[in-house]
Amino acid sequence: MTRMSDRPSNGGREAEPSAAVDDVSVDGAPAESADGAPSDVDDDGAAEVDDEVRRRLREAYLNDAERELVVTGVRSAGDEVVVEFRTPHGDATHAERFPAPRNGSLTESDAFLAFLETVGVSPLDVDELVGARVPATYDGDGWRLDESYLPGPSEGAVDGDAGSVGPHPAAALARSREWIWTYRYWLFAAVLIGGELLFVALVIVLFG
Repeated sequence: MTRMSDRPSNGGREAEPSAAVDDVSVDGAPAESADGAPSDVDDDGAAEVDDEVRRRLREAYLNDAERELVVTGVRSAGDEVVVEFRTPHGDATHAERFPAPRNGSLTESDAFLAFLETVGVSPLDVDELVGARVPATYDGDGWRLDESYLPGPSEGAVDGDAGSVGPHPAAALARSREWIWTYRYWLFAAVLIGGELLFVALVIVLFG
């Protein structure tokens, strides 16, 4: 009888144990990254901008760009008139104090009258002051109105002969600047046309 060989059928090679399924992912890549960080770092740890930061930056940028404050109210505080402002964007506030009229006379309230005149509001229509926009800048310590809206103590003197408040130099200057800025294009056109006419007249005089 022929004796069967005891050698294994695989040519003497023993089968090696297969790699553990848990050590390798489906596509052959390690289950964890090289530094051992979890796979969801990119999703959960992604950098984000806080909505509050974004809102404050936007408000500050727009406020600095417009450089204005909006009048929100006028109230009395003892012997003073308090004009309250807020920024056009956001809820930052500011207040300016002026001496209030006393003893039935406007003599001691020249600064407030000058402010009203610069804004373009009559003392008889103070309600129209609410909503007015006043040029202002932020200097690090707070908002500051344009100097033309805050006259010094020596400005806005009373005309003793006439018995009434005289014209305010700062207010007149501010109105002149506003008028020039409003009609700047017309002024430019007038200067341009006037220059051309002057050139034509000069040519005619010299070569005519």
